[in-house]
Amino acid sequence: MNKLTIAAATALALASLAPAPVLADEPAAATIGADRLDAARQTVDHIFPLGTYARVMDKTMDAMMGPMMEGMADLPLRDLARMGGLSEEDLAEMGEGTMSEVMAILDPAYKERMDRSMRVMMSEMGGLMSRFEPAIREGLAEAYAKRFSPGQLAELNAFFATPTGSAYAADSMVIFMDPDVMSKMQAFVPEMMEEMPTLMAKVGEATKDIPPPRKYSELSDADREKLSKLLGVPADELGREEAGED
Repeated sequence: MNKLTIAAATALALASLAPAPVLADEPAAATIGADRLDAARQTVDHIFPLGTYARVMDKTMDAMMGPMMEGMADLPLRDLARMGGLSEEDLAEMGEGTMSEVMAILDPAYKERMDRSMRVMMSEMGGLMSRFEPAIREGLAEAYAKRFSPGQLAELNAFFATPTGSAYAADSMVIFMDPDVMSKMQAFVPEMMEEMPTLMAKVGEATKDIPPPRKYSELSDADREKLSKLLGVPADELGREEAGED
């Protein structure tokens, strides 16, 4: 659960840096002139300079993930189970313990293990994302060229060339993950947990007419073989897992 939580939070944070979807009334990429695209690239040089992802992973994400993981660990396991869809009847039988209290017994080195794990993950993710950064920057340039006219791009670049504009542009893409911002978002976690049963009920209502996922026993021999190859698990083992065998 911990690794999945870290990976999910990382993915969400990275998604916030991605270009917004192209709107229907924007010019097609083929109609954007070279001068306009060059101007947009100048804008991207200001707001998303090379090394931005490394900055995010090295400092901002590190500062954000620690408090976030601590906040999750301090939530009652009952709330986490509720978010996972456990029935109220089953929840009533659970204790009041938190994940941190449980892990203090099961793994006394839990916090140190998580701290080191996050540091390694942030470092490695920073290097990985830096490899994709040139392509992301070009995508951003195309997005800005589609959304802003040559005159608007010129005004943006003129502003970013000023001391105030330069200071703003340098942090414009990472400020949304600033610890001060994230601390406010963390304050919503308890309320989000309370609302999760209602949210899941609405999801259930919206999907009630969709057929449920097929069980392994309902698959054809061809589908079982294909699933076995995709998962790298022998078909007979997949069948035993559904039957609850060890």
